[in-house]
Amino acid sequence: MTPPDNLRLDGRVAVVTGAGSGLGRAHALLLGSLGAAVVVNDLDAGSGSSARAVVDDLVAAGGTAMGCAADVSTEDGAASLVDFAVNTYGRLDAVVNNAGILRACDFAEMTADLFDRVVAVNLRSAFLVSRAAWPQMVRQGYGRIVSTTSNSGL
Repeated sequence: MTPPDNLRLDGRVAVVTGAGSGLGRAHALLLGSLGAAVVVNDLDAGSGSSARAVVDDLVAAGGTAMGCAADVSTEDGAASLVDFAVNTYGRLDAVVNNAGILRACDFAEMTADLFDRVVAVNLRSAFLVSRAAWPQMVRQGYGRIVSTTSNSGL
């Protein structure tokens, strides 16, 4: 089924964090099927990684995609992801903040370091990537930011 023209994203560039699997993979594949160039982000985007497999699937389907390994829970990682998208494709139209980790354990077993890492990936990364993308979107006069979560956090 071909989407209506008003649902096409041809000429648009989207970054999807945590796109190597699960919801992120689904977001990346959908955006690519609608014509967006997709930057597939995960900690490992190299050969043999799950993020690389998403890039390969997008390209095999006739889409445009590149992988970018960046730790978006850090300011430098978030900035490098946005810079990669803009330097590669000349713009950035959409950010899907999807990166997340699950470190299930009983409360008594939860360490401060583990808690900090979960918050950094699941919450702080959305802020950092959005903040890094914001100036580019303002310059363009266009941009969309979507943040997702899953029931794993429950």
